[in-house]
Amino acid sequence: MPPAEVIQIDPLKPDYRLLARAGAVIRSGGLVAFPTETVYGLGANAFDDRAIASLYEAKRRDASDPLIVHLAAAEDLPRVATAIPQALGHLTTRFWPGPLTIVARRHPDVPGRVSANRPTVAIRVPAHPVARGLIEVAGVPVVAPSANRFMRSSATRAAHVVADLGDVIDLVLDGGPTEIGLESTVVATDDDGSVRVLRPGAIPVEAIIEALRDAGVTVPVHVGAVQRVASNVGDLSPGLLETHYAPRAKLILVSGPSANAVRVMVQLLQDSIAAGERPGLIVYDEDADAFIDPRLSQRVMITRVGSVAIPETVAHNLFASFRDLDAAGVTRIVARTIDPVTTLLRQPPIPGGIGLARAIDDRLIRAAGSRVHLTEAMK
Repeated sequence: MPPAEVIQIDPLKPDYRLLARAGAVIRSGGLVAFPTETVYGLGANAFDDRAIASLYEAKRRDASDPLIVHLAAAEDLPRVATAIPQALGHLTTRFWPGPLTIVARRHPDVPGRVSANRPTVAIRVPAHPVARGLIEVAGVPVVAPSANRFMRSSATRAAHVVADLGDVIDLVLDGGPTEIGLESTVVATDDDGSVRVLRPGAIPVEAIIEALRDAGVTVPVHVGAVQRVASNVGDLSPGLLETHYAPRAKLILVSGPSANAVRVMVQLLQDSIAAGERPGLIVYDEDADAFIDPRLSQRVMITRVGSVAIPETVAHNLFASFRDLDAAGVTRIVARTIDPVTTLLRQPPIPGGIGLARAIDDRLIRAAGSRVHLTEAMK
């Protein structure tokens, strides 16, 4: 397959002719990467089972991991879902277009492959002008997982897409860096009508609770995925794998009060250097002075992602930092959770943190897999 064509497009006022070209590729069964407000998505016709199969193949994505169907407008919901729970309807009114995904009953026209053989489907209406314009001109709902190899860091730049998928997809719409840098929040309802946040994301859990309260909906809100009900179906939502979003380098994560965490991070870096490795470091602005020792700074590839006090900046830079360190050839990356008292690591896990900190720590913990060091204050 020839390399994907990369087209520069204005992220705020996209050229209709460029969108029309990309829409034609979608309608013909091709694969188009495009920016959303969260991360870059890899788009295919949501009604075309062969196109969806080729998308899974291109990403090397496991069939148990479902896709999100993207719509141009909320009015298109009946094309892909047969019933929307009332609580979720209130949330779409508040947050669409935007980084909220709901899980509802799947319409028969949507192939089962989209939902990993479940009777449900994940749906959202993106806010990015390029994404909405593309879906509108394509004339069909568009499935769009993140535009990267399966289980790797999500693409937040067109260059990330090309590096991972440039030889297996048709077209890349380059609209510059994505604004948020983390994926959408995914919500569903349980059998008892309560709302469940399956994947923390760009819309904080607190905002979900507030929106329901403002709408007069008094139902419990739970955080965390439910187990699969059968072995022949996949997950209810994407982003639930224990290891996901990972860089190529081994990520070692530290969690605990910042002073304790920094001491552990320094020791991990020193051990890595002594072992002949080339380590990398993801550091918050507040911790940067702890790593200015030339014995570290001259032998460690350091990437600053922003201030703990401004998690929006950290979220925007996180996945790009993974990719920058991979490109620099590091073999090990050391980082710490943004929330020093996160309880995401407890057994059973009880998600902690507020706002975007919850989503950032979710991505860090999944990217690290089981490689997490708890400082004494966390044990």
